[in-house]
Amino acid sequence: MDFCLSPVHSCSPTDTGSPSISRAQSLPNLNSSPGTPGTERDVLFGQLTFPGALGPDHNEYVLVVGGLGYIGSHTTLELLRDGHNVVVIDNLINAFTTVLDTLNRMADDHAKKNDLRRLELHFYEADFRNDSKVQEILQRYAAGTGGSLIKGVIHFAAYKSVSESIQNPLKYYNNNVGGLISFCSTLSSFNIKTLVFSSSATVYGSLADQGGCLQEELCTHAETKWTDANNQARTTLAGCTGLTNPYGRTKWMCEAILSDLALADPAWTVVALRYFNPVGCDGSGLLGEDPRMTPTNLMPVVLKVMLGEMDHLSVFGTDWDTPDGTAIRDFIHVSDLARGHLAALSTKMQGFHSFNIGTGTGHSVTEVVNAMREASGKDIPVVLVGRRDGDVGMCVADPGKAMSELGWKPRKTLLDSCRDLCHFLRTNGVDIAGA
Repeated sequence: MDFCLSPVHSCSPTDTGSPSISRAQSLPNLNSSPGTPGTERDVLFGQLTFPGALGPDHNEYVLVVGGLGYIGSHTTLELLRDGHNVVVIDNLINAFTTVLDTLNRMADDHAKKNDLRRLELHFYEADFRNDSKVQEILQRYAAGTGGSLIKGVIHFAAYKSVSESIQNPLKYYNNNVGGLISFCSTLSSFNIKTLVFSSSATVYGSLADQGGCLQEELCTHAETKWTDANNQARTTLAGCTGLTNPYGRTKWMCEAILSDLALADPAWTVVALRYFNPVGCDGSGLLGEDPRMTPTNLMPVVLKVMLGEMDHLSVFGTDWDTPDGTAIRDFIHVSDLARGHLAALSTKMQGFHSFNIGTGTGHSVTEVVNAMREASGKDIPVVLVGRRDGDVGMCVADPGKAMSELGWKPRKTLLDSCRDLCHFLRTNGVDIAGA
């Protein structure tokens, strides 16, 4: 069953006016689902090395802040698969230590199976805003005069609910913006100046509703001259246009701060990855999504309905300017998203850079529900309700820049994501039909 929308909702590599991806490197088959034809990777730990500045070294580490959350844990897994030692800081507000147990078991199994050195995975329960605690942790990895064994940082620790940000904006500004400022100051004091920042497609605000796929140049932190999808010369001034909620504003502010930081100190390399909508789970069936907090993203709610933990799925808005009236989003498999962080760490670029991490194809809420019904064989009752404050009708990435400059590309489809989720549930004893 094909869930792709009409071409107006797709930014495929051949779309006229899309950024050229001819320089995109030819990468191996990255699918890690068991039994997938053509898969060249071990289901637990295969080889995935992006050429670039940061390479695996027995004495080097990557610091992952928020590394036990949904995206953070999958990124930690991909780092281990690629041969990196990892240090995780997480305050466990929205994660469980069972995730750490799973990651350790997977690392143990791989090392024994392949007679390899057991990669190091260090965990510290701490809030990244606790300056003294973070300094204490970083001091353990100090090396030489003013150096560090931590060669790169991936920063996930942020609140992320659009609706909650509207209700409690100060919570979001304090954590997402204030926390980043003090954290970067601490990193700088330890001469750690390579950062991959978890940004969001919400930085595009209402621009997402203007049709077409979103290019990075629509939201910049310095005056930028560029050519759009219609081959028209355009100039984007530094600033933000049409941000629709405090969460999106915090992400834009963080990007602006990091852009200023990299401009002031050329030793910094900062890559902001603008996520679209992560879904799915690792194809092994061993690692998935298990948040402590009440989920607000679409797919976790779909799963709760499918498993009988909720009566129905509320579909917010059926009068959007889309083919079926429900909102359209760009759903990216979480493992593809995680691998985007490895590509970002490997870049030789200096300064600040932003990249969309999406598929370039939009799917409506109705299509997502139908895909999960097909993958699971389960009924998913829905109730149609009004729009939510802060939402937009359509938000789809143009991923061409990440493909051409980072050598990254998505490999999995929406249906793959649904099937991987069902495989995870079956692995954990839930009665779900095969697909």
